Amino acid sequence: MKTESADILIIGAGPAGSVAAGLLRKQGRDVLVLEREQFPRFSIGESLLPQSMEYIEAAGMLQDVVEAGFQYKNGAAFVRGDKYTDFDFRDKFSPGWGTTFQVQRAHFDHVLAKGAERQGAIVRYRHEVLSVDTSGEQPEVTARGPDGETYRVRARFLLDASGFGRVLPRLLNLETPSNFPKRGAIFTHVQDRTPPGSFDRNKIRVTVHPEHVHVWYWTIPFSDGRCSLGVVAKMEYLEQYQGTDTERLQAIVKETPSLSDLLKDAVWDTPARKLTGYAANVKSLWGPGFALLGNAGEFLDPVFSSGVTIAFKSASLAADCIRRAYAGETVDWEKDYAKPLKAGVDTFRTFVESWYEGGFQQVIFHPNPSPDVRRMISAILAGYAWDTNNPYVAESKRRLTVLEAVCA
Repeated sequence: MKTESADILIIGAGPAGSVAAGLLRKQGRDVLVLEREQFPRFSIGESLLPQSMEYIEAAGMLQDVVEAGFQYKNGAAFVRGDKYTDFDFRDKFSPGWGTTFQVQRAHFDHVLAKGAERQGAIVRYRHEVLSVDTSGEQPEVTARGPDGETYRVRARFLLDASGFGRVLPRLLNLETPSNFPKRGAIFTHVQDRTPPGSFDRNKIRVTVHPEHVHVWYWTIPFSDGRCSLGVVAKMEYLEQYQGTDTERLQAIVKETPSLSDLLKDAVWDTPARKLTGYAANVKSLWGPGFALLGNAGEFLDPVFSSGVTIAFKSASLAADCIRRAYAGETVDWEKDYAKPLKAGVDTFRTFVESWYEGGFQQVIFHPNPSPDVRRMISAILAGYAWDTNNPYVAESKRRLTVLEAVCA
């Protein structure tokens, strides 16, 4: 069997893998990316957070993304019954980007992958990782190409950016149950045909079910008059509906008049899909010669669109650890990678848990919010969950608990 070598081997050419490849190429590293699918390919998770732009820029892909024609995004809107509120991410506590894009992921992911290739990374599509050996001095991967031939790759560092494929967690027995309740999502893309002025297309719209606090919908507009539409709920709630996934989603949308009215002229031209039990966790985010990026490590929930931002943050932290290792420094991957990454993830976790319990929803829809507190919350919703100058990051649980009591 043929054996190749590379400085860095990345599994997966999605956002985490491509941005990591771009950052590592800027260091002069030899980067090989193995991607199981052929791009472009469908993926869910279309609403970016402004914090993401920092990493796209650092990876040398900002021009690629800006020129791709995606829908401009400056905030998030929340609807529950007759209540409406929105956050403008340009008015936030943390410095940095306040705008971003809402993207069709098939196109967006391909733009990033091509950006990585433009910078010299080798991206192989339809190459599947079959096994991994981390017992030697360097990790070694066995892969199979589209022609059926198998080969080995030996690399100094291995980064798993395989997303929900979770290649290394599966192959190395790293998976562990998430402590989140089992939820599911049903989603599609529709031609929305919303009346002019009825819908701020510069913001993701999050709609809460009028009766069930744990049921919410996303509506993410694109630049071409289409939008991503989905519902998230506990599994027992979704399973009470019969028919195809499209019919189930249509029935659930009808239960919420504000959303049903908004989409009354929509053309449902794409079969809906479902994702169940998506929350995931692992025993460790790193091991001998490898690290897990983005969803390959942990995925919380889609409610605040944090997935791509966490993926980019993990790519940035891992690339910096690798830079230091090549410079001869001693790298403590737990201290320098896992703990910093988890700090922001735990901030998001606090707000996600409070959302489903209803407390954070009371905060969001409070009729007389403090402007300063809104700016702090706006920063977290914009992705700045690692800015410890923000009291709602530094002491997220305590601060949010007090705020919930005030807003109750």
